[in-house]
Amino acid sequence: MIAGRSFQSRLMVGTGKYSTFSQMKDALDASGAEIVTVAVRRVNLDQREESLLAYINLDKYFLLPNTAGCKTAEEAVRTARLARAAGLSNWVKLEVIPDDGTLLPDPVATVEAAEMLVKEEFVVLPYTSDDHHVARRLLDVGCATIMPFGSAIGTGQGLPNPERLKRIIDMVAGRVPVVIDAGIGAPSDASLAMELGADAVLINTAIAKSANPVQMAKAMAMGVEGGRLAYLSGRIPRTEVASPSSPEAGLVGSPS
Repeated sequence: MIAGRSFQSRLMVGTGKYSTFSQMKDALDASGAEIVTVAVRRVNLDQREESLLAYINLDKYFLLPNTAGCKTAEEAVRTARLARAAGLSNWVKLEVIPDDGTLLPDPVATVEAAEMLVKEEFVVLPYTSDDHHVARRLLDVGCATIMPFGSAIGTGQGLPNPERLKRIIDMVAGRVPVVIDAGIGAPSDASLAMELGADAVLINTAIAKSANPVQMAKAMAMGVEGGRLAYLSGRIPRTEVASPSSPEAGLVGSPS
């Protein structure tokens, strides 16, 4: 549930880096995702029949415009306004990433832009770091989700600091969904994110740049589903002492 709207799939997907629009379309179908994010700057707002929107069934998918490529709060706010004015959506995946080569979000500018957009009645889903202090500020200004990275965008390094993500999940405590965004490289990473208690994951590069994007999209969906089931089932605690799998009582020769 995001901003009062219910979704069945816990996998969100991006639309960049595919070899062809046709390949992207097939991967989206295989993923089972409902929310599809697209960079506003990639959309030809004047000629939609010739843009990637022609390959996204808007009766099937919920389109989430994003502000990828925006380096300042002002740019991000202007881009969100442009998307809404063009009729795309009043929902926005907020990205403010300085041009320093790291692709890490600017926490100050992200909070600043989020506050402005929420005041203008946007539904804001911000991409942020795994810093729980920043997550708290985004929660305080009224964001609809918190979307911390697992690791840097496009690296496929997975979740090297799961304890930091768990701290955010515990701090948010169900008030809004926590969506792990960026860095996921394999279905096991997606599963781990869900096992930690995340509400969803957003994946692009790991699907689009795999050897077989359609198969990988399906594998990611299975990883998300498995991780969610594991979270709901409750994993056993880790211990330092081994214990036998079979019961010790009732063995031949043992005291009855």
